[in-house]
Amino acid sequence: MKVADFAFDLPAELVAQFPPEERGSSRLLILDRRTGGVTHDAIRHLARILKPGDLMVFNDTRVFPARLIGEREPGGGAVEVMLVSRVDDDRWEALVHPGQRMRPGRRVRFERGGRTLHGEVLEQHFFGRRVVRFWTSDTGTVMEAIEAIGHIPLPPYIKRPDLDLDRDRYQTVFSREAGSIAAPTAGLHFTDAMLRSLDGAGVERTAITLHVGYGTFKPVRASEVEAHTVDPEQYAISEDAASRINAALESGRRIVVVGTTTTRALESAAERGGGRVVAGRAETSLFIRPGHRFLVAGGLVTNFHLPASSLLMLVAAFGGRETVLDAYREAVKQRYRFYSYGDAMLVV
Repeated sequence: MKVADFAFDLPAELVAQFPPEERGSSRLLILDRRTGGVTHDAIRHLARILKPGDLMVFNDTRVFPARLIGEREPGGGAVEVMLVSRVDDDRWEALVHPGQRMRPGRRVRFERGGRTLHGEVLEQHFFGRRVVRFWTSDTGTVMEAIEAIGHIPLPPYIKRPDLDLDRDRYQTVFSREAGSIAAPTAGLHFTDAMLRSLDGAGVERTAITLHVGYGTFKPVRASEVEAHTVDPEQYAISEDAASRINAALESGRRIVVVGTTTTRALESAAERGGGRVVAGRAETSLFIRPGHRFLVAGGLVTNFHLPASSLLMLVAAFGGRETVLDAYREAVKQRYRFYSYGDAMLVV
């Protein structure tokens, strides 16, 4: 299958640069994957759109401020460090820019709001990656210093610096365990009031955790879909969540998955369990594309994704390639907002 088969025309002005003024005010495109029918509504009405007995599954990962901006020691000179994955309490694998100046042994200092964090490059790997050791002379842990000093790592298609508002709005209201460098963006629409309305409508909900890595922005560079690989990400499913999900599967109730990250975790866990979701911590590099047989998802809440991206391919696998692309063209025609801070889509 050709990657070009997942392209569509998107005017640049439809790429949302800021969140909507009020959380929960986004538009919702509803796609019936059996008929291809499209209707338009609002995300805040989701409780009356779904059915009593549906089970919604969210990703409760928390975004941490993984982008550090500092200066080389000695000599000065700007350095940007993007934390990618944690090795232990003090060491991280990171992307460092400019990489040619940050060889093993080089040090960097980060300061913000009266806090100071120090780093030393220990190892140099391919594609600009380094292992960096951090320490702080301030009170508190290295992670506390990162939380205070770091910047929210907004996606590359948001063409502005991060602002104080992003610390709140690029985070779901149900976020729990820090570990992601990108938000599970389908969850950004939900408010506490919306969650209560879902409860009141008889829609059950639970959460799993998948920490979204830098690979979520990895472009599909191959010309053939099958040649692309997805970077591994860590996920965790509690015994309670697995029990709720499996009970819904066994009783034939619909499971509405919130986001592509949640979908990958659930489908991976179900593949491991031979059709039933296995609790515990694991790693997934599952690339869901057309031809995938879904074991868990019966509905999908998602944002609108990049042309020819692996995330769009996942949605196309669930809803059908032409059906989904037709819906995307309708979304463009109706001036929906795209990507992380954009509007939402429900595929059922």
